[in-house]
Amino acid sequence: MSEHRRKPPQSRGRRAAGSSGRRAGPPPVPPADDAQRTGETPERPYGSRAEARRATQRGSGGRRRAASSAEGTTRAARRRGEAPSKKRFIDYPRSGYRGLRRWVPSWKQVLGSCVAFMGLMMGLVGIAYAMTEIPDPNDVATQETNVYYWASGERMVVSGESNVNRQNLDLSDIPEAMQDSVISAENASFYSDPGIDLMGIGRAMLNMARGGDVQSGSTITQQYVKNMYLTQDQTIERKARELLLSVKVGAEVSKDDILEGYLNTSDFGRGALGIQAAAQAYYGKDAIDLTDSEAAFMTSLLKGPALYDPYVGGGGDEVNDRNEENVERATERWSWVLDRRVEVGELSATDRQAIDEEGFPMPDPPTPAMEKAGQIGYLTNLADQYLISQGITTREDLDKGGFQIHTTFDEDMMNQMEAAVVGVQEEHIDPEERDEDRHVQFGGAAVVPGDGAIVAIYGGEDYTQHFVNNADNPAAQVGSTFKPFVLAAAMSEGVRDPEGPATQDEDQRTPISPESEYRSEDMLPIMNYNGEPVLVENAETGEDEEWRQANFEGKTQGDLSIREAMEISANAPFVQLGMDVGPATVRDVAESAGLLPDSLGKADDTVPTFALGVSTPGPIRMATAYATFAASGEQADPYSVTSAENSRLGISYEHESQTEQAFDSAVADNVTDVLTEVVEGDEGSGRDAQALGRPVAAKTGTTDDNKSAWFVGYTPQLSTAIGMWRMPDSQEELVGDEQMGFMSMYDTAGMERINGGSLPLDVWLAFMQEATADHPVEDFPEPSDIGEMHRGTGVEPPPPPTPTDDPTEEPTEEPTEEPTDEPTEEPTEEPTEPEDPTPSDEPTEPCNDWDPTCDDGGQDGGPGGDPTDDPTDEPTDPGETDDGGAWFGGRAG
Repeated sequence: MSEHRRKPPQSRGRRAAGSSGRRAGPPPVPPADDAQRTGETPERPYGSRAEARRATQRGSGGRRRAASSAEGTTRAARRRGEAPSKKRFIDYPRSGYRGLRRWVPSWKQVLGSCVAFMGLMMGLVGIAYAMTEIPDPNDVATQETNVYYWASGERMVVSGESNVNRQNLDLSDIPEAMQDSVISAENASFYSDPGIDLMGIGRAMLNMARGGDVQSGSTITQQYVKNMYLTQDQTIERKARELLLSVKVGAEVSKDDILEGYLNTSDFGRGALGIQAAAQAYYGKDAIDLTDSEAAFMTSLLKGPALYDPYVGGGGDEVNDRNEENVERATERWSWVLDRRVEVGELSATDRQAIDEEGFPMPDPPTPAMEKAGQIGYLTNLADQYLISQGITTREDLDKGGFQIHTTFDEDMMNQMEAAVVGVQEEHIDPEERDEDRHVQFGGAAVVPGDGAIVAIYGGEDYTQHFVNNADNPAAQVGSTFKPFVLAAAMSEGVRDPEGPATQDEDQRTPISPESEYRSEDMLPIMNYNGEPVLVENAETGEDEEWRQANFEGKTQGDLSIREAMEISANAPFVQLGMDVGPATVRDVAESAGLLPDSLGKADDTVPTFALGVSTPGPIRMATAYATFAASGEQADPYSVTSAENSRLGISYEHESQTEQAFDSAVADNVTDVLTEVVEGDEGSGRDAQALGRPVAAKTGTTDDNKSAWFVGYTPQLSTAIGMWRMPDSQEELVGDEQMGFMSMYDTAGMERINGGSLPLDVWLAFMQEATADHPVEDFPEPSDIGEMHRGTGVEPPPPPTPTDDPTEEPTEEPTEEPTDEPTEEPTEEPTEPEDPTPSDEPTEPCNDWDPTCDDGGQDGGPGGDPTDDPTDEPTDPGETDDGGAWFGGRAG
């Protein structure tokens, strides 16, 4: 082919450029000298027409291959030794790829993202950890209750302002068996982990994913954090905070403190939070006394009390009332916990075998731990008041809880006293049948002579319904049960010299004997110690008039010895004796015996009937004062707490018995001897107490208008006071014309009147028969002679004895005439036989209508008022406008 017809071939550079999608033109031919300078071979022209055509076709198909042009350019650049274009920092979506591959990250991008995410999270967690502070414990975690114990050491009740049954313990007071059981079963790595266990959490999640039992995966530290600082809410936020706090607490709080807090805050069921409350709830013992076997069961409860308490879902305290499914689960879990202790090396195989031979430690049936109904509320309040009054603690601290309070209360005696009251009520009191039986109340207390321990009380029907403790200070006047203090004052301090001043020293007074005589006429004019009539203001006229003392049932027994007057509860002799001694002196002796000053009221020469019991000491103090007589004059203040501890406050109290000789033993023993006549005398007002079958000294008492009745008596080992009255608890209980305050007990129980020797004695006897059943029979001390024979104003001395009447004088000669049966001289006046006194000590008729004591309840004839409007009112005194006094006294005995 001729040379002039040939076309030059396309260069390689034109083919490479054809990938741009345009038709390529012939490239410029570099000058020869350029090629020579660079040493490169000039690009060859197209070799043929076919080659040029193919190049043209490749250029026309560039649009279809545009997406791969960059890659082709890059490859071509690489072949030419040229540097590729600069990539993006994050090549995503990925360049150079089409479709799905463009959006799928490379493994390097995935790995880098994970590393970056983990780094970011670690940074955020670090910041969060640095910003996290351990908060103050929540209120629920710090709330505690007080635990009260019977005198025997058995738990009585759990009580406190919060309804949380918890008593925190130091770790040293929690047995090692309990600590090891919990750690082995709950978190074996407790002492080595940082507060969380990621492996444990992972295992728990895997187990639940496989359908196994639900597991928390939480360490003891996490559970402690949740109990102490957080709520029980199941939220992601709470769980995240729990993890952070657990690490923080694990780093800053000692493991022992964490374990202690965990065991003190965990829920063991039966309303018990913490191991101490739980040990009491399930086994009736302190946590420190738990055995290895019992500790294993207690550990089982942490997995869920509803599943492992043998009595949850059962019906009561009998074997057949247990939930057998729970028993089976609890037994299996108990065995597993013991095996786990062996596995981790905290229990030997030998000890494990011994525990297995003993068998499953079945817990006690559940009892109401915080129930204050019945008498329990009265007991806990009495113990609280004692701790406060002695300065041992404050009400605020008691309300915060944490006290272990051991009391003097005897559980058996408490039950016996309650049974005695309930028995008498059921037999005699029927509010549905008689309106007079409405609002009847009893109060009682028993105290140990020579010690002062209050062993039993009766505070009312139910603490949750009747809030006034009738055993403490119900404001009921005590009537003639006050007379022994008048006698004690007369024998110890003596009567005043009529020629001396009103206030006299010991050398001006004359102690008297119980055989001293006083007039007992009804409506007897009462004289002051100096022989002048006692004047009181008449409420109606406003004028001073003589005070005349009415006697029981208007009887006139003639001149009586003080012993006889006490036996039949005659009023006039004791009113006059009280004036001879001085009401203020009687008050001082009563205080020495154990009565509180603020319960005695006004006591001076203007209150002649102070001797008849216008005071309101209450059963506890009356039993205490009579116990002073039983202990031969050794007085001990009543107490209800033997010990109290609170580790949080550092309080540790132990009661130390302290006694004081209130008056000489001869005085006390003579009072006791006189009071035995009240029981043993044929006409004694308390003779029904002989049924006790052992020596008893006692006194009855009933107030004016029959508004209260009392029986107080004692053996050498126990002093008991029982009172009875009518008073509504609230306005809502009133019916018809009833009013708040003490009400008359006429016709109550279908009786004409309630005497101290009737229903109160019945309650006293029923209680004492049970309470003293195991006491040895003891006699009272033999009384020694005391005081001088004294005769009150108006008592005629006996005629002087004739020589033949003197047994110490021997006749000097035989009589000169035979004796005859007829007297040589008729008496000038036939003696009148005194009317037989009735053993009852109540008046047979009300006082005059104008007598203000009929309205305010003047007691035992005294003008001291009965607080009919408000049980907290103090008795009023003669001469006051609300009482006024009267010219004769009441007739109660």
